[in-house]
Amino acid sequence: MSQKNETAVLVLSLLITIGLAGTGIWWLTSRGGINLGGSSPQNPTVSKSQTGNSPQSEQAIGQRLSAGQKLLISDRATTTKQAAIQAYASGNYNAAISDLQASLKTNRNDPEALIYLNNARTGDRKSYTIAAAVPIGTDINAAQEILRGVAQAQNEINESGGINGTPLKVLIANDDNNPEIASQIASALANNSEILGVIGHFGSDTTLAASKIYQQNQLVAISPTSTSVQLSGIGSDIFRTVPSDRFAANALSRYMLTKLQKQKAVIFFNSASSYSKSLKDEFTTAVYGDGGQIVSEFDLAKGNFNAAESVKSAIAQGAEAIVLAADTATLDKALQVVQVNAQRLPLLAGDSVYTAKTLQVGGAAATGMVLAVPWHILADPQSNFPQTSKQLWDAEVSWRTALAYDATKALIVGLERDPTRTGIQKALSAPDFSATGASGQIRFLPSGDRNRAVQLVTVKPGTRSSYGYDFVPLPAL
Repeated sequence: MSQKNETAVLVLSLLITIGLAGTGIWWLTSRGGINLGGSSPQNPTVSKSQTGNSPQSEQAIGQRLSAGQKLLISDRATTTKQAAIQAYASGNYNAAISDLQASLKTNRNDPEALIYLNNARTGDRKSYTIAAAVPIGTDINAAQEILRGVAQAQNEINESGGINGTPLKVLIANDDNNPEIASQIASALANNSEILGVIGHFGSDTTLAASKIYQQNQLVAISPTSTSVQLSGIGSDIFRTVPSDRFAANALSRYMLTKLQKQKAVIFFNSASSYSKSLKDEFTTAVYGDGGQIVSEFDLAKGNFNAAESVKSAIAQGAEAIVLAADTATLDKALQVVQVNAQRLPLLAGDSVYTAKTLQVGGAAATGMVLAVPWHILADPQSNFPQTSKQLWDAEVSWRTALAYDATKALIVGLERDPTRTGIQKALSAPDFSATGASGQIRFLPSGDRNRAVQLVTVKPGTRSSYGYDFVPLPAL
């Protein structure tokens, strides 16, 4: 009997020990003392970064956000700009203003400095705050192009007395064009009650990821650059000032079939990009709907992609035109196609090919290429924006700048009507909503899409760029 009692006691002691250990592990895990893998529910901002190996903690995400207290764009940063950052961080706004003004005299083309200057002038006074999410770490040129549009609109409204007397502040967020990081930044912005609207994000995949968070938290986001049709109707708080791929695809299809009188096309695209797949699918639908045909598709993302063999195969299959639905990541491969094609087949392309690099690398081989783009600086002679932007930045600006300006102007009008998150959403969704931007009137469809046609441009020899070739607008079809 004693042996049985001892056994029972041992078993009972073991069960109590296991229970206590389990309770301790649960308590530590719930408090963040032990991470058993994955993201803790108490810290939703922790997840994998672009490499999939380094977690982005809440502190790391905080380092990606700045209203002036951090230097996010170190490229060509002047000593006075660096001093201004320190002054801003310490609350010495007068010193920050002086240093930022000095920095802008040295580098007029710095949108981060102009945004911080306007923020410093506002100081701790009452203001309305919006955020601009841009890919500083992965595409510094695109990031600055977008920020120039935001900065110009902010500068204009603040110089005119603010939004019903209240100045506009801008928080810059660097998402590296990474969907997971963008989601974490979206959570941080959504949880900050001072943020009333967001300009962003850059790529369609990134915007799609962040949009879920904004929609859940009823925070309006307006992308100036994401064109994937997947964003159409994704949520009542999601808008964009750039026309969707459906507009671009329809315009390219009509041009191929009516102007070029070509019926058969081959498409080059990136299967890993929502934007690229969207443009490819929409063009395919448009071509078949108009009586044309797609003879072949080539995936630029494949490791064994060969431009010369692909063009040779396309011609052998009867292709009469090449469509480049490349994204930024596959632009170099698309330009290989341009080179090896050597003017044999006419070229059509989407807005990701609308870069100076195409003029530089494509050169004579790109002559005659037709691109569907959201905006061209010479397409609207009646607009004051090209002149005012050139005066401000001492350079001509891109379509990304123009449409980021439009996105900011739309938020400003929303803030004028009702400076709350829900008020802005109702304003932008109202049938009578209208704002005047760089590209004319800004109106949104019920899907959140911009109600505006695309602009077709072609490559011709010229002197406006430094490469001997220019993008020149074509008349509307």
